[in-house]
Amino acid sequence: MSQRTLLIVEDEARLRQVIADYFFQAKWNVVEAENGREALSLLEENVIDLIITDILMPVMDGWELCTTVRRRSNIPIIMLTSKSEDEDKLRGYKMGSDDYIGKPFSPMVLVAKANNLLDRTEGFISSSESVIKGTELAINRPAHEVKINGKAISLGPKEFDILLYLVKNRGIVLSRESILNQIWGYNYDGDIRVVDTQIKRLRAKIGNASDLIQTIPRYGYKFEVRA
Repeated sequence: MSQRTLLIVEDEARLRQVIADYFFQAKWNVVEAENGREALSLLEENVIDLIITDILMPVMDGWELCTTVRRRSNIPIIMLTSKSEDEDKLRGYKMGSDDYIGKPFSPMVLVAKANNLLDRTEGFISSSESVIKGTELAINRPAHEVKINGKAISLGPKEFDILLYLVKNRGIVLSRESILNQIWGYNYDGDIRVVDTQIKRLRAKIGNASDLIQTIPRYGYKFEVRA
């Protein structure tokens, strides 16, 4: 596995350094920004695997950064903030963030969350575009791009992660609980029906390939290539 690169967006220099030190120890490359505007410039200059961003920052806050990044890319985003209200978490998820951790936090837990988030989409998919044998699907993990018969389609971050998780476990029946825990995290306390909603959207977007995602009544889903 190639070395991962993290973009930390945090206006508090001391905290930014602490986070960077822990990720350096975990063998990550680290790029740092003081606000969202600086982060956008760095995204143009670097290949970034993950963004960890504070919410309350000058110039451009984490909300605006997340929204802007999602217009361009499906790079995984973890939002870091002192706010812990459910409304803020829901707002972050709606804007496209993949996880949420409140201050104070354990840097070791943050590294573990980051590794877990990226592990979902690595390993079975190479660093370049990979065609899924027996299907019309091709997945480019670094670009967060999916093609059907050579034509790119636009997937949201959760849809992309769900597809990768299903493909990684092809032929295995995955419960709704398993999908929820892997994609949204064990601390997610929302309705499990969010899995069905995202699967429905994913199927609609992949069109004729939707039959590759099979529904297992009263249990969950399975990705199965055609005979």
